[in-house]
Amino acid sequence: HQHQHQHQHQHKLAKVHPKIIMFGTASMPRLFSHNGAKHPPQDQQPLPQLSGNFKSALEHISVTDAFLSGINVFKVTSKGKLEPATLTISRDKFIISVLPRALTLERVSSSGGSSLKRPGILSRVRSNGASIGSVGSGSVGGISVDGMMDAGFRDNQTKVDIGSIDRIQSGQNTLLFEKARQREKKQTMQRNNGIPLLNDDRSFSLIFRGANTLDLMVDEGGDREQILYILNSIVTEYGRAKMKVGNEVLLLRYIWNDVDRDDSNTINEKEMGELLNRINFQVKEKNHSIVYHKFAKTLGLSKEARKHGLTFDQCVTLLHKTKRDTWRVKPVVQLFFDMFGQFMSNNKVRKKVSADSFLNRFLRTVQGEEDREIEDAMQIFAGMHELELADVANHITQPNYISLEQFEAYLLSPGNDIFNPDREKFTKSDMTKPLSEYWINSSHNTYLTGHQLTGLSSVEMYSKALYRGCRCIELDIWDGSKDEFTGNPVPIVYHGHTMVSKILFEDIIKTLQVFLMLHPKSYPLILSLENHCSVPYQQVMASQLKSILGNQLYVPEESSLQGPLPSPLQLRGKVVLKGRRPVGATDDYDTDSDAADDDMTEIQSVWTEKTSVSGSKTLKTVKIAPELAKLTLFHGSKFKTWDDSTESLSHHMHSFSESRVTSLCKRNQSHNWILYNQTHMSRTFPSGTRIDSSNYSPILAWSTGCQMAALNIQTPDEALRVNDGRFRENGGIGYVLKPSILMMKEETEPRSTHLEVKILSGSCLPKPYGLSTGECIDPYVKISLFDCHDGKEVESSQITNHVFKNGFSPIWNFEDSFHFDVKNSSVAVMQWTVMDKNSLPKDDEFIASASVPISCMRQGIRSVQLFDQNMTRSGAFDFASLLVMVTFEESQAEI
Repeated sequence: HQHQHQHQHQHKLAKVHPKIIMFGTASMPRLFSHNGAKHPPQDQQPLPQLSGNFKSALEHISVTDAFLSGINVFKVTSKGKLEPATLTISRDKFIISVLPRALTLERVSSSGGSSLKRPGILSRVRSNGASIGSVGSGSVGGISVDGMMDAGFRDNQTKVDIGSIDRIQSGQNTLLFEKARQREKKQTMQRNNGIPLLNDDRSFSLIFRGANTLDLMVDEGGDREQILYILNSIVTEYGRAKMKVGNEVLLLRYIWNDVDRDDSNTINEKEMGELLNRINFQVKEKNHSIVYHKFAKTLGLSKEARKHGLTFDQCVTLLHKTKRDTWRVKPVVQLFFDMFGQFMSNNKVRKKVSADSFLNRFLRTVQGEEDREIEDAMQIFAGMHELELADVANHITQPNYISLEQFEAYLLSPGNDIFNPDREKFTKSDMTKPLSEYWINSSHNTYLTGHQLTGLSSVEMYSKALYRGCRCIELDIWDGSKDEFTGNPVPIVYHGHTMVSKILFEDIIKTLQVFLMLHPKSYPLILSLENHCSVPYQQVMASQLKSILGNQLYVPEESSLQGPLPSPLQLRGKVVLKGRRPVGATDDYDTDSDAADDDMTEIQSVWTEKTSVSGSKTLKTVKIAPELAKLTLFHGSKFKTWDDSTESLSHHMHSFSESRVTSLCKRNQSHNWILYNQTHMSRTFPSGTRIDSSNYSPILAWSTGCQMAALNIQTPDEALRVNDGRFRENGGIGYVLKPSILMMKEETEPRSTHLEVKILSGSCLPKPYGLSTGECIDPYVKISLFDCHDGKEVESSQITNHVFKNGFSPIWNFEDSFHFDVKNSSVAVMQWTVMDKNSLPKDDEFIASASVPISCMRQGIRSVQLFDQNMTRSGAFDFASLLVMVTFEESQAEI
């Protein structure tokens, strides 16, 4: 009976998993390093039980007594006002708190002790606004950790969870600090209220959840560097500790202080409903008490013990049981039995799998990782045994076995991500080619926070772009006023002839200098200068570039301009200028707006069946300051014909608007453009009609070998997420070597394939924007393929059904398959987007997403690690993922 049952399941597995041919010529990655052993040791000993848990993971980190009791700081409000405050950290090191200084003194004196009111053992920001303070957002003002609008010190405190922090930066490079500087300029220099002048050397910011900032300035005499060292140490240790924790433990730790409203360090009957809502698992309110008591009874708790509430470990067990005890068959369970058999040799239901079976029935077959060895499986098992899981999980102590629960934990882990880690990691050896052989992450009108005509300009956007991975950023520079003290010209940056605000060119260059100081090994930052300035202002620009950047500014030698372009490795740590380097003192072509004007001429020439650009447009003549020209590498030149362009010097380049890209490709000039882009550079940018700062798909531009497809990074739409997925490759450094098909001289048909996708389940999906309040979500998944064929963009999308009120552990229809024909697998990108279903389709809300180039995708049963709209996995998104099954029809080995 047992063998017959196993045979049936193996037959079913063969139907579900037809032979999948591995794509890529490189060997599949080893997710864990190994010790060289070829076989597991014969004398296997039971693994020791974990001595600690994640709740106390940070307690060993040493901090000063002052940090625990309170450090005097000044906090920048959403209006740019400095308010006296106190910075503290909880004793468990998970929460950073900022309180008004007067309230701190009041609490200390009233408590009669030397510390603040004890925070929750596992605290985070309150969901009811009780611990919401003013924080900054790079676009429309302050938004709290929980997504609530800033209104100053709410309930007199601000809290940020360590798990929400993306980075900590020194200086004053945020929008709120910009507002503070503007406010300070308007006020008199005299200070009678005890508020000091801004000091860059005492200032720092916490950047969390991708877009929010907590901006602080240490009081005079305070030690900023010590604070930054302590905070960075805690964030680093948190990153290490969370790798040994299951998703349910991470989720519960993150929401604990929200649901433990009485700070009892337990969850009582009244708090059960809040806990279920926070994990996005709906239970009717009338049943909250039933759930609580039924679960407490299974734990053997007496009625008296139940009054004290459930501990953290018991709540982890509750989450595990909630996920396990579903009325639907879990895909993981079905697959586990299909691959390894439902019954073991002793006729008992299978609850564990050996390393040998894991290797041969899963890694080498279903996952297509044919080069894996037994030591690889053992290393994976070692990692799974270190994970902190629920107490009710089937704990296996034998090193060469893992349980069903541990198998599921592996499937959902980053180590099983669908994005091939060999393609995601940085490869230094790939950085020696000329710049023309790379795709480069690029930003359009980088200074804008929103709308193209009426939005704000902010220096902070340059920091955001750089940390998002952009390495080509844009500045529109215009003549400003004269300095009131020196009388020198002051170049400004803004979207000319619009109502957007203005920022200083000098401040942007200082921001770049700070970034390179902190990241000296960054690959070149390309400044696309849209120069509208008169010569005196250009001379000031040149002077500021040299004085601020110093050796960080790349100044090309005249002799170097005759050969091929330099490589990213040669320009590492440098700022490179794209602008005007004319032979004479003037040139006839300068800005993106000129390129956009040519679009109308191009359209007219198409209608009249002309093959080259013509028209009666009067060419604009711009004088170029020699001081600025000699600092410039890339010279923007006017496009006439491909023959003329290809014969020009390699540092001459073109800019095209998105509509020009489309028209050139439609006219079968794609191959000519590919050949040009093998030795020269091209940049594309959004149409001027996109005043809402929406984006075009970069796929078509990439397919021609265009290096810089500039997008509006302030708008987190589908196209920007496609770009984010492309530049996850090569360590996220902003440079990706173009596929070999784009470097061939002969016109070559792109590699195609057929793709089958199944959406199996989700895990720990948050509410939209990571909010802590609101209804439980009704998630569904939209799978989109962004591709191109015969000079045209090809986009196709399919959606799953929605799962009712369950974001914690949604299960989709295992039998549903989604099929996609990929026409150009070297360029195409697949995007998984989780949405929250509402009554009207137009009201459906974005939750999280992930984009993966087809060339970087792995076959098999894979996790899709989800990102928020800011391309970060922090806070409530740190543990959000999908489980999918992907089958390729044929090899994706690159030509």
